[in-house]
Amino acid sequence: MSTLGETTEKDTGLRTHLGEAKGARQEHSHANARQDGQNMRTERESKEKDTHKLIVEVAERLFRQIGFQKTTVADIARELHMSPANVYRFFAAKSEINEAVCMDLLGKIEAEAEKIAASRSTATQRIRNLIGAVEKTHHKQYMFDRKLHDLIDAAISENWAIMRRHNERMAAILEQIIASGMASGEFPLGDATLAARLVNTACIRFSHPRLIVEFEQELEPTLDQMIGFCLTALTRQPV
Repeated sequence: MSTLGETTEKDTGLRTHLGEAKGARQEHSHANARQDGQNMRTERESKEKDTHKLIVEVAERLFRQIGFQKTTVADIARELHMSPANVYRFFAAKSEINEAVCMDLLGKIEAEAEKIAASRSTATQRIRNLIGAVEKTHHKQYMFDRKLHDLIDAAISENWAIMRRHNERMAAILEQIIASGMASGEFPLGDATLAARLVNTACIRFSHPRLIVEFEQELEPTLDQMIGFCLTALTRQPV
């Protein structure tokens, strides 16, 4: 027969276990709620990124068709079956959409440049490939995507921040290649930063959209001749 003390002890123990079980359930419930909230935020952010990307893709298509200056936010919204106000949730102004499309185009050039810089070719060949790839991209845009070519031209002429960053990145990639050539003995030791600036300046008519147009009828110097000139200068000892 249980004593009163034993009964009280059992009751206390039971309440303790029940309390622990209830606390564990509440803690588990709170953890689930936090996880659900995190999942909802992740899903929302993913959808927002998808919408942002879609707006840029549609804008680029319209820019290609009618030009970035004639394309309005209303045009982009109409293509996406959404209101202009919804587009403005992602871009505060039309100019930000212009920059986003331009950044996407420039990003592809940078990705190709980085791939060339990381290749196992000689520094000489990588410089040829790099300058040739940039010229090919801009010339192709001029010939077949004139309205996107105009967007890049505007970014350069109006000195957009994204264009300054792009130029800095491309200069850094060229400097990296030249520095590796100096380190391997392919080029004499020298100032790789200055050398990259000199090569960029010498070849600017083959990468600047407006200069491509202005010098379209000029047969010489060709791109190969100019690259050859720059490589000869790089392989000579500084005077």
